[in-house]
Amino acid sequence: MSAPELPARIQSALAGVAHQVLAPRDQTPCIEVERASLRTALEHLHRAGFVQNTFVTAIDRHPAEPRYEVNHQFLSLEPSGAGARVRVVTRVRSDDAIVPTCIDLWPGAAYSERECFDMFGIRFEGHEGLKRLLMPDEYGWHPLRKDFPHHGIEPDRLYRAWDRARRAGVGPEGAKS
Repeated sequence: MSAPELPARIQSALAGVAHQVLAPRDQTPCIEVERASLRTALEHLHRAGFVQNTFVTAIDRHPAEPRYEVNHQFLSLEPSGAGARVRVVTRVRSDDAIVPTCIDLWPGAAYSERECFDMFGIRFEGHEGLKRLLMPDEYGWHPLRKDFPHHGIEPDRLYRAWDRARRAGVGPEGAKS
């Protein structure tokens, strides 16, 4: 698909959905939608042939509000538009960092949504398996937030607690008692 055809295809797909075209950062067409229109925009793009989700992530703009910029990127595999990508940007406030899930449209996005939740604390409404992916469940921080305490969080605290619990069931010979 030629460069001028892709924006027209995206505009056609999003007819009736409130959106704003953003300047592409890396030659990928970008659109911004309000959180209330996100689900509708995703459904329209899916019907328009953007059948693969390549990522769901976020950017923390702290201390600005809205604080988070949730980014979804999709790829078209149709012969007429193979390799065409589009990025959807949605800004959300820190006190209400919830966006709709897209895993019913793109099941492969489940892990990206879990990673975004784990690293930023952004919740995906409707995601049944939303839980920490990389950090322990008891971990009290979201490491990619700009207010993450980089001066130190005693990183071994959770490991030492886990190790004490593990060793509590082990006898002197190393076998379970």
